[in-house]
Amino acid sequence: MIRPRRNATAGLFIVALAWLGCALGAEVPFLTGRVVDNAEILKPATREKITAALKAHEQASGDQIAVLTVPTIGGESIEEYAVKVFENWKLGQKGKDNGVLMIVAPQDRKMRIEVGYGREGTLTDAAASRIIRNVITPQFKAGDFDKGIADGAEAIVATLEGKPGVAADSNASSSGPSGQSFFKGPDLPWPERILIGAFIFGIIGLFTFVGIMTPGVGWFLYVFLIPFWAMFPIIIVGTRGALTLLGIYVVGYPITKLLLSRSAWYEKAAADLKSKGTASVGGFTFASSGSSGSSSGGGGFSGGGGSSGGGGSSGSW
Repeated sequence: MIRPRRNATAGLFIVALAWLGCALGAEVPFLTGRVVDNAEILKPATREKITAALKAHEQASGDQIAVLTVPTIGGESIEEYAVKVFENWKLGQKGKDNGVLMIVAPQDRKMRIEVGYGREGTLTDAAASRIIRNVITPQFKAGDFDKGIADGAEAIVATLEGKPGVAADSNASSSGPSGQSFFKGPDLPWPERILIGAFIFGIIGLFTFVGIMTPGVGWFLYVFLIPFWAMFPIIIVGTRGALTLLGIYVVGYPITKLLLSRSAWYEKAAADLKSKGTASVGGFTFASSGSSGSSSGGGGFSGGGGSSGGGGSSGSW
């Protein structure tokens, strides 16, 4: 009767240790050099080549660049882990914050280029994203970590040195309106893009619905919402995607409203607004701005609230 209890206790202890490890996240390895290849995915010659290039750049500019590979970061996000490593290693000169860190976690198929504040003006989020997308990721997809990391480090150095066209978009489709690039948005992880999109489209979609369904004030909302449909979707679907949605809105709104205006319930709502000063549409009650009494301006409807987070120059393959 004693052994089972001891075995159960030991099992619970192991589970508790596992949960504690997940909560603490992946460990930060010691900074043993400019290239710390804990995942062992680089050839010795490649490590030496990258180290020599990063050392030469540091001697010429003072920028401190490091490369870290780890097998996995567990359940921790690549952004959080990169900040933790960056702060622990204290990359860059004090007061200049001119450090750069490249992290690759091959088992998680994730990577990130973390940039110190002092170099964000040169190695921008967009530039780091292009390096990941056009230089590193294609090599990783082909299974060549050696070339991907070496070329990525070379592109980072070249960008910091101001060499033009280092990681220019090479896909022909990126300059045309066809293909996936048409709806390519900023470099936000898809979970964040979905959450922010639900918030943005939930609000402007609600007001669009109200405008289409409501007589009178609906045309004011049509004009009022044009800037919102022009700007906010860029965060989710990029510039071309936002232009497409704006075109659909500008054309679709009046057509839909004119078609609905011929329906019996719409005519009844319009008549109620004129005669009673209020009308009920789709569960919403609206008051006419010209009705007597202490009716509040704006039709009596209100929006919701929420929160959202930003993203960095991360990637996956």
